[in-house]
Formats: sequence, structure tokens, C-alpha cells
Amino acid sequence: MIICVFFLTITPSALAALDDDRFDGNIFALYAGNGSLVPPRVTLTESMNQGRPSLLVFFLDDSKDCKKFVNTVSELQRFYGREADFIPVNVDTLLPDAKNSPQEPGYYYKGYVPQTVLIDQSGKVVLDKPGQIAFETVDDGFRQVFNLLPRAESVELRRRSFNEFNTELVPTQK
Repeated sequence: MIICVFFLTITPSALAALDDDRFDGNIFALYAGNGSLVPPRVTLTESMNQGRPSLLVFFLDDSKDCKKFVNTVSELQRFYGREADFIPVNVDTLLPDAKNSPQEPGYYYKGYVPQTVLIDQSGKVVLDKPGQIAFETVDDGFRQVFNLLPRAESVELRRRSFNEFNTELVPTQK
């Protein structure tokens, strides 16, 4: 019994951390609270055949930069997920030296994580940026794809804070 207690006390608790390059599991579920993104609902080929815009997000589960970027991807899905296909691609699944067609994610991968590629309805690349890019940068790309007003001329998209609660459920005091 004493030996069991000893091993339980020295066993580390959860080691998931946003600021390291360790594998913690599905980063979309862990750090963005959005496990619905992985695996993607459609392939790039299916998305292109349906004439829908696609957002490719190349990532690694054990990259701190990718861990930090998943919140941005999740927020983008909140605004554009019904009209565009979000396709996260774990770069560990891409075959090196493969000859990819423009309907395969590997065709667009340039060796960076995270890397974000926005493809419009006609298959044209609208945005291709490596690293943690701002929500507004991708939002501008989506606005171009959907022919929406530029940010300066439209209502500001308000991003919800991570721990925001719904005040509509609590009656206000008069």
C-alpha cells in the first residue's frame, strides 16, 4: 500500500502545455475546445468539386506555434464554417517527394507550420502565409472570396473571449 501511494505522489499530473513542443494529443480539442475540426469533414478534392472555398491549415500536434494558432482557426470557423470548408492537415501525414496535384493538400505545403492557405471557389489561392497570422488577415481573405465589404466599411466582427459567458441566461436587475 505504501509503495502504491509513493508512486501515485511522484506521478506527474497533466503535462499539456501551450508553450512547449511536446505532443499532448489533438491540439484543436485541447487548446481551442474544437475537436470537430480534426479529422476534416471533407477532403480538398471534395471541396473543390463542390465549388466551395477551402482553408487549409498545415499543423503539427507537437508545435507550440501551432498550439497557439488553433484558437484563431477555431474563431474563423465560427464565422465562416458554414460557407467554407476547413481542412486541417497534419504535416506528418504528407508523403515526402510525392507528386501532388492541385487537388491534394501536399501541393500547397511549403515546409512551414503553421501554414494557412485559403483557396477560393475556382481553385485560386487567395492567401498563403506561414506562421501565426492574425485573425484579421485571414478574415480579409475570406471577405475577398465572398465579395463582402472590406473591414473598414462593415460591421466589426467581434471575437468572443475564451471564458466569456452568456449574459442572456441571467435576468438583469432593474
